[in-house]
Amino acid sequence: MSVLFVVLVLATGVERLAELVVSTRNARWSFERGGVETGRAHFPPMVALHTGLLVACLVEAGLTDRSAPPALAWPMLALVLASQGLRWWCIATLGRRWNTRVIVVPGLPLVARGPYRWFTHPNYVAVVVEGFALPLVGACWWTAAGFTVLNAVLLLRFRLPAENRALAALPPAATAPQR
Repeated sequence: MSVLFVVLVLATGVERLAELVVSTRNARWSFERGGVETGRAHFPPMVALHTGLLVACLVEAGLTDRSAPPALAWPMLALVLASQGLRWWCIATLGRRWNTRVIVVPGLPLVARGPYRWFTHPNYVAVVVEGFALPLVGACWWTAAGFTVLNAVLLLRFRLPAENRALAALPPAATAPQR
């Protein structure tokens, strides 16, 4: 197992902890302003899946002792870094409204700037890309495939419908995009 791959996976874990700090602060801010949380049932499996991605990368890399060919590893590393950039662009664009949970503050308009100009849910583009790219940096084929399938089920069947229902329930004045 490559030491650099272990460092990358651990750095991703530290980044996730930073996200949780920001998310906790933002959740408190949202609840103080009457925020309503929906979709709580899918949140624990989502946390388990994202934690499992990091653990599975290390386990598969340790058990198989494979290394990705540079022609694969370097582009995948570039995608991992790009996905982190997109994720933090989403966080910066939404500001205090960004959260790892589905919390909607009534009366706030939808955001239509930054990456939200082009995608309804750009953070999930980052999640999908990172979910296959991070494992492939370390030749963790099984982890990349497993996370991709499980993440697709979680996103398409539970998370995106929960977010879309929460946003659709906003009063019409609140759904006018904020630029």
